[in-house]
Amino acid sequence: MPVPFAASEQPAAQPVAQPLEEHAAPPQDPPRPKPVARNARRRLSRVEEFSAGGLVVDMGQMRAALIGRLDRRGRLLWSLPKGHIEAGETTEDAAIREVEEETGIRGRVVAPLGTVDFWFVAEDRRVHKTVHHFLLEASGGELSDADVEVTEVAWVPIDQLRERLAYDGERRLVDTARRMLSDTA
Repeated sequence: MPVPFAASEQPAAQPVAQPLEEHAAPPQDPPRPKPVARNARRRLSRVEEFSAGGLVVDMGQMRAALIGRLDRRGRLLWSLPKGHIEAGETTEDAAIREVEEETGIRGRVVAPLGTVDFWFVAEDRRVHKTVHHFLLEASGGELSDADVEVTEVAWVPIDQLRERLAYDGERRLVDTARRMLSDTA
């Protein structure tokens, strides 16, 4: 069944036939636009990705290292350090490596904090990302924003983390970490 044209997509009126001069090319109709369904969307391939990271805490001063990244609007958004799990790497090893790469702080895993998952679109793919987070105790290093993916890093007092973090899922993980830390105090 033909799809009706919207008012703005009506085909041009056909010209009235005129006698042709000898050897002239016959007139051609202008190309007609193809109707497009209003709700047509391109199909994106779906991809599963896994990352690891965590909350690295300086237990002596009860502060944690956060990273700041600029979003597309130029706003600085604070979050927990995290990144891709390399081939052959455990989630714990990836968390330790990513925390150190993005903050400069070495840490050791104390306990799992939980996972956060979210969706985003990148490079014509719909990505479902699951991030495994851990509570880490700082064991050395120096705070550094040398990683190209990071705009700023900061030590933030534990009781100010919720207000600083940009994402709800990470705020929930901080709540879990604070309960864990108060149970061990």
